[in-house]
Amino acid sequence: MNEQTVNSLREALKLSPDNVPLRMLLAETLIMLNKLDEAEKEYTEALNYTQDTKIKLGLANVFYKKENYSACNVILESLIDAGSLDAAVLTLHAKALLKENERGKAMEAYQHLLELYPNNSDQELDEELRMRAAHFEEEQDWTDSRFLEKPDVKFENVGGMQGVKKEIDLKIIKPLLHPELYKAYGKKIGGGILLYGPPGCGKTFIAKATAGEVNAKFINVGLNDILDMWVGNSEKNLHDIFELARNNTPCVIFIDEIDALGASRSDMKQSASRHLINQFLQELDGISNNNEGVLILGATNTPWNLDPAFRRPGRFDRIVFVPPPDEASREAIFKLKLAAKPTEGIDYSQLAKKTEHCSGADIDAIIDLAIEEKLEASFDSGVPTPLQTKDLLNAIKKHRPSTQEWFASAKNFALFANDSGLYDDILAYLKIKK
Repeated sequence: MNEQTVNSLREALKLSPDNVPLRMLLAETLIMLNKLDEAEKEYTEALNYTQDTKIKLGLANVFYKKENYSACNVILESLIDAGSLDAAVLTLHAKALLKENERGKAMEAYQHLLELYPNNSDQELDEELRMRAAHFEEEQDWTDSRFLEKPDVKFENVGGMQGVKKEIDLKIIKPLLHPELYKAYGKKIGGGILLYGPPGCGKTFIAKATAGEVNAKFINVGLNDILDMWVGNSEKNLHDIFELARNNTPCVIFIDEIDALGASRSDMKQSASRHLINQFLQELDGISNNNEGVLILGATNTPWNLDPAFRRPGRFDRIVFVPPPDEASREAIFKLKLAAKPTEGIDYSQLAKKTEHCSGADIDAIIDLAIEEKLEASFDSGVPTPLQTKDLLNAIKKHRPSTQEWFASAKNFALFANDSGLYDDILAYLKIKK
């Protein structure tokens, strides 16, 4: 296929613009020539004549090749919702989900594909999902005490976050220090706290410090530690994690990105996800096992996506907002991050004032940007020069706080979906009166 073929097809379409098979052939030819924008235009034009599945799949494939995975998935999900069980549709959907880092959903989609078409495996998906699952079973044994940490950080190592510390102290630390008082009132020692807020603001660090405060062991769990390709294995992994904690009390389980694990069951299309959520709720309740002394901290950037069942008493009944670091915390973060780097006359107070709304991750990015520009200047002179305040201030001007996008979404939930006052802390941080 070459430009001459493309020109011939275009000439033919001028005589017969509603010839959909001819237009699809042109679009496919353009894809082979990597002319993706032109191929997109032809598929879009073809949809004006018919809503054929093959045309939509072709357009989705163009979006996938253009790395516009969100648009690709919108088309594919509309086909699946309409009842399409086409193997090519299901395969591309699993791949696009994987590219969007939706590993759990990608596993479900690929599992569904293999249930319908057992011989229709895909090498890329096998390498990313099935081979990882096999590796997981061989290597990951949650009964192995190596997965238990003993953090050496405490609240004194956490700058700021006074409100967060107070909530955790009341809910988790005081019960462990005064068990007799809580038992006298018939209150259990343990339970869960959900930490929420913009990404990169220290939710994992505060969880480790909590374990350090009560001299407890610590299990740090991510979604990838739980999810498994095969039916039933994810539930088993989750149960094993809780069993390890129960056998090593007092123990803090920290579950990051819990919104991915605990999304609303009403949004779930696959039964596998519903089963995993139900298993999680059973583990939280300790119906078949005693959770005394097991403390669960969950972290999420999107608490509004969590199944309401997670917020019932005895589960994550205390929800704590973790805001971006305050000015004193930002100054401490700059000092910590720059400690091992060549610096000269740094005005940490000024840097802290200029980085309002920045997360710890943003401060990392600012320092990296300043270093990159300093390195570029050093290439000319051949001599490394120390970072100065002006270098970091220039980097601050070029970096937009990553928390701003989060607050733009969070503000809407706080204003319009806040009947119980759950998100009042967001409004207080933004200085918005109800």
